[in-house]
Amino acid sequence: MSTGTSERAAEAIRHHYDVGNEFFELFLDASLTYSCALRAGAGDTLDTAQERKLAFHLDAIGAARARSVLDIGCGWGSILRRATEEHHVPRAVGLTLSERQAAFVAARSYPGADVRLESWTDYEPAERFDGIISIGAFEHFARPDESPAEKIRVYRDFFSRCRDWLTPGGVLSLQTIAYASMSPADASAFMQQEIFPDADLPTLAEITAAAEGLFEVRTLHNGRLDYAWTCGQWAQRLRARRAEAIALVGPEVVARYERYLKLSAVGFRMGKIGLLRLVLAPYGDGHFTR
Repeated sequence: MSTGTSERAAEAIRHHYDVGNEFFELFLDASLTYSCALRAGAGDTLDTAQERKLAFHLDAIGAARARSVLDIGCGWGSILRRATEEHHVPRAVGLTLSERQAAFVAARSYPGADVRLESWTDYEPAERFDGIISIGAFEHFARPDESPAEKIRVYRDFFSRCRDWLTPGGVLSLQTIAYASMSPADASAFMQQEIFPDADLPTLAEITAAAEGLFEVRTLHNGRLDYAWTCGQWAQRLRARRAEAIALVGPEVVARYERYLKLSAVGFRMGKIGLLRLVLAPYGDGHFTR
């Protein structure tokens, strides 16, 4: 990825995530986890469902035994905090392209955590990791103007790097929204231009093609109904604090997010888009050479 392309990706991330930490705090759960929760039943709250999702990914990589963990797209640091404070992982690195997220995490000074304002395309670790987690970042790797073959090349570069960065026995826990019954050609212009500019979803076929020969899929779950519920929870919480939100970011931004959450919930419920949770293990030992 060229410097210009990397900066373009960073600008797209900042467009969405740097609206303001205070704004997201109005409708996210206490951990500020901005991705699909994992429900177990009707009695779940957003907080308990998000905690279950974080535990799922940390358990998938064996965080309780890990000495080092990489979180690609670390958000406001919910994985980093649990890895270092609850699982006592000595070295936990988080990558983000959002300046406000990076500053938020750095200010918490989680023991052993290092947040970096850096793309995975530029990152060059000095040591390997026992596990890699990436939640909600994969959707931002490809652009709408790229062909399926070009997207697969980007995804394969990601998988190749992750394989090389893992210690023997290490795994990658990946969560991403993906196209389902909806064709990429039918994707919402509103979502691609005003919510997540320059971002395009993968298909499951593109993911598996990109990972072929590099990773085997250990487990695969589709949590689209979990995400429909999660978006509904966010929308409900945003409505309840709408006056505060408008005071923070203005009525236009609030209206845009309300529309985005409504469209997303409908898309997941109808099966137009899905939510994939994949646990992947490398074929053979990874290497730092590519």
